[in-house]
Amino acid sequence: MFATILGVQSLALVTTPTMIAAAGWITALVAAVFALLGLRHVPNNMVGIVEKRFAAKGSLAEGFIALNGEAGYQPELLRGGLHWRMPLQYKVHKQPLVTIPQGHVGYIFARDGRPLDPTQSLGSNIEAGDFETVRDFLAKGGQRGPQRKVLREGTYAINLAQFVVITDSKLYYLPLEREDAKVFGEMADVIEDRDGFTPIVIKGADDIVGVVTVHDGPGLTAGQIIAPSVGSEGDDGHNSFQDPEKFLAAGGLRGRQFQVLVDGTYYINRLFATVEFIPKTVVEVGHVGVVVSYTGEHGADLSGTEYRHGELVKPGERGVWSDPLLPGKYAFNTYAGKVIMVPTTNFLLKWISGDIGDHRFDEHLAEVSLITKDAFEPTLPLSVVVHIDYRKAPLVIQRFGDVQKLVEQTLDPMVSAYFKNVAQTRTLIQLLQDRSAIQQQASQEMRAKFAYYNLQLEEVLIGTPKSVKGDTKLEQILDQLRIRQVAEERIQTYAQQEKAAVQERELRQAESIAAQQARLTESEIAVAVETNKGKAEYQRSLQEASRIKAMAAAEASKIRFLAEADAERAARVGIAQAMAVEEQVRAYGGPVYQLTQSVMNRFAEAIEESRVDVVPKVIVGGNGSGGQQGGNIMEALLTMMLSDKMLGNAAAVQPGPQDPKIAAVREKLVKSLADAAT
Repeated sequence: MFATILGVQSLALVTTPTMIAAAGWITALVAAVFALLGLRHVPNNMVGIVEKRFAAKGSLAEGFIALNGEAGYQPELLRGGLHWRMPLQYKVHKQPLVTIPQGHVGYIFARDGRPLDPTQSLGSNIEAGDFETVRDFLAKGGQRGPQRKVLREGTYAINLAQFVVITDSKLYYLPLEREDAKVFGEMADVIEDRDGFTPIVIKGADDIVGVVTVHDGPGLTAGQIIAPSVGSEGDDGHNSFQDPEKFLAAGGLRGRQFQVLVDGTYYINRLFATVEFIPKTVVEVGHVGVVVSYTGEHGADLSGTEYRHGELVKPGERGVWSDPLLPGKYAFNTYAGKVIMVPTTNFLLKWISGDIGDHRFDEHLAEVSLITKDAFEPTLPLSVVVHIDYRKAPLVIQRFGDVQKLVEQTLDPMVSAYFKNVAQTRTLIQLLQDRSAIQQQASQEMRAKFAYYNLQLEEVLIGTPKSVKGDTKLEQILDQLRIRQVAEERIQTYAQQEKAAVQERELRQAESIAAQQARLTESEIAVAVETNKGKAEYQRSLQEASRIKAMAAAEASKIRFLAEADAERAARVGIAQAMAVEEQVRAYGGPVYQLTQSVMNRFAEAIEESRVDVVPKVIVGGNGSGGQQGGNIMEALLTMMLSDKMLGNAAAVQPGPQDPKIAAVREKLVKSLADAAT
């Protein structure tokens, strides 16, 4: 019969309206018969919730579900098929199966169970499974109210008298009161506002992270503003807040969490935790990020006891982290701290109104007002090139808070004061003319001051002093300097023209020399030839002199030897002659006769050489007697020589006793003559 009825129902789908009406009467009639007999049919796409109207054990003393046969809603479901229940005692409420589409999430509200603890906002269902067994849920301590566990994709046979299932498309529940629709509808609206019916999807291209705020569990302790992470860094133990029970069991606290969600898909109960998206922290190239942490343990100050500018701590502790974030992208929770960007490339600070650098650190800087030694009041535009070592960036932030405060509270007054002091020692003209020297001096002297603040001063660039609006004195000074410069330029021009004239004269001279170059070359060659000849002659003269000198020396030696030989020979001849003369004298009867003989010999030789007649052709007599009595000269000479006086003198010069040396020589000579004769 049941199959026939089903066939009629199926046939009614394709028949006329009259046939449909007839089939409806038949179905109602069959249902009435089934009710009277206690038979209940449950389609396969539905479940039957059994309500017991009366029982021997009476009604429930507490709770909502009758676990022990009491009157009320029974925990067990009737699944698809034909079931028998006592007529009038039982009522079967047919409800559809709960279906959660793919990529969606279903929320559970339990009408019965243990009450929530004061620290709870959601019911715990650690042992409840998938909520398909009400008896197990209640027996194992399941709590009433919205549940921590959610339903993922699938179809579930759930007792909708005990549980209310909230999805984005439908509310699954067995109406018990008029207010049920309103209450559960409001709950669905809350979940919808939190976008809780779909999972959290974070794409890498979005460059965002999810900051999680947990609405269940114990609250934060005093002094905490961020709930610390639970579990280990590699495994948090709760699958990124997708398992609330494990999160709370691991010591997780209610409130905004330090741990963030990174790229991925997360099925998170939005009644348990909400998610806020914030951009990733991006540290650009040329910067580092100094982390100032608001949470964490209080660590030891790494900057030392003498450094009184805040605490420098290890990463993860509360304070300024000693290690900055290098260029890259970071999933940093900006509610737990802040990252201050510090440029590590050179940046330019301009003390120029309206001229702002790329970093905008100098947007409140203006020209430095000066008072010179001669009472002028110009303004000085200048620029300073600064570098911050990335390793010292945490010290800079620790001392000043950020680079903007560093510039405005320290560098601006320090640089302004320095150049005011410099201006007071120079006149306006000196300030203009000594700009390069002042710039170099400033770079050297201010470098140590910048180093005191953990900065590196690369260069100081000074502009041209300007006058205050309406003051023309500076322009007058500049006009005078221009006139003076023009005069100096004229002097330089005249000097250059003079040099040009000298160069032109030298050029003409060079050209003339070049024209006569051939002759000059020939003359120079001739001079060189003559010089070489003179040198050759000089060398020959030196050689000739040396030769003559050598010959003279040899000749002198020869003459000396010859002279010595001649002297010896003459001495020997003289001695021999002396001996011969002595013998002749003795032979002649004495020196008188010898002298006479010698005189006569010399006289005869003289007459022979002079060819004078011995007998004159004319004889002149002195007494007129014909010359007989007076005689001639010869006779007179002979007479004189033979006179007694002559003889007396001769006798007077006769040698006395012989000298022994002469006697020895005489004997030696006689012996030599005898040997020669032999």
